Amino acid sequence: MKYKRIFLIVLDSVGVGATIDAEKYNDIGANTLGHIIEKADPFIPNLKKIGLINTLNMNDSEDVEAYYTTAKPNNAGKDSLNGHYEIMGIMSNIPFKTFNDGFPLEILNSIEYITGRRILGNKCCNNSIDIINELGEIATNYGSLIVYTSADSDLQIAANEDIIPVSTLQEYCEKIREITLREEWRVGRVIARPFYNSNGVFKLSSAGRKDYAVKPPHKTILDSLNENNYNVIGIGKINDIFDQQGINKTIKASTNEEAINKLVTIMDKSFTGLCMINLNDFDNHYGHTRDVEGYAKALEEFDVNIPMILNKLETDDLLIITADHGNDPTFTGNDHTRENVPVLIYSRSFITPKRLPTLDTLADIGATIADNFELTVPEIGNSLLNELN
Repeated sequence: MKYKRIFLIVLDSVGVGATIDAEKYNDIGANTLGHIIEKADPFIPNLKKIGLINTLNMNDSEDVEAYYTTAKPNNAGKDSLNGHYEIMGIMSNIPFKTFNDGFPLEILNSIEYITGRRILGNKCCNNSIDIINELGEIATNYGSLIVYTSADSDLQIAANEDIIPVSTLQEYCEKIREITLREEWRVGRVIARPFYNSNGVFKLSSAGRKDYAVKPPHKTILDSLNENNYNVIGIGKINDIFDQQGINKTIKASTNEEAINKLVTIMDKSFTGLCMINLNDFDNHYGHTRDVEGYAKALEEFDVNIPMILNKLETDDLLIITADHGNDPTFTGNDHTRENVPVLIYSRSFITPKRLPTLDTLADIGATIADNFELTVPEIGNSLLNELN
């Protein structure tokens, strides 16, 4: 073991250019980071120092403070689950379904039959509180369920917890999870989203939210770490993505700012193992909504935190920053885009960081983590550990 602690930050949807197979996904020309820089010119000097800009053209630079490269996704689809699966050593050839134009009538009829309740909504909405403000009063008056998707592979069900108790909503979602495992309806997550009325204003109940994800098809590197008594800390939606599998400490965070604050707190703790964090605002708030300026501002806000994060690293810590897919806010539609992802690797012990060869799979990240902790390297991916000096 070379590094005592590894911090893995996934910048949800910060892709760096269309993949070689982008044509299959109608994503030729997509480039999330490149187009944001072109259209909004965000001020991100700290990310530039650790090589993020260099990943757009993979040019050599002597001024970088981290190893940098790009990785090509291999798993089918362009959703968060398959991206994170690949990072953690799982090969999956089955893409998860998205229903941006609404769920088919057969699913809706099945939900109404299971719950005995009327359904409202059935559309794409990236901000849950927006659709709850739109339909919450009707749902409250009639005891209805609000069904929607975030343009990711999810089926979200909201209900007023004063009318439908949280435990009942979660029971509904458990049953709905079962029917959406059918291949033609293969949804990555079913999400219970209770809300309540506070002095005439609808609010989401963060404590009552519960995600029902598809379980990983087999063991991940997270499982191997856990089984070998290493700490495995998940911040943000990491626990939901892996359906609680392999993670022994879960820290909830609903925004990038909250997640980074939780990360900084963890960095002050002594532990041995992996801390994995997902920053979801890039994807959920700005990619899906095609908000170029908002996406650029979110990058700037993350950039401001980079010096603090780097300064909190010990000499035997390793920091890896990557992404799971793209979501080009200048592209058509509001779906993810099939893109290569950046890979930035930093340690205070590095002597001559530089550009690394392009990686054939995101799984090289997980293989590097496994190699560091002397675990069995997964079936996909090659370790980069010996390249880091």
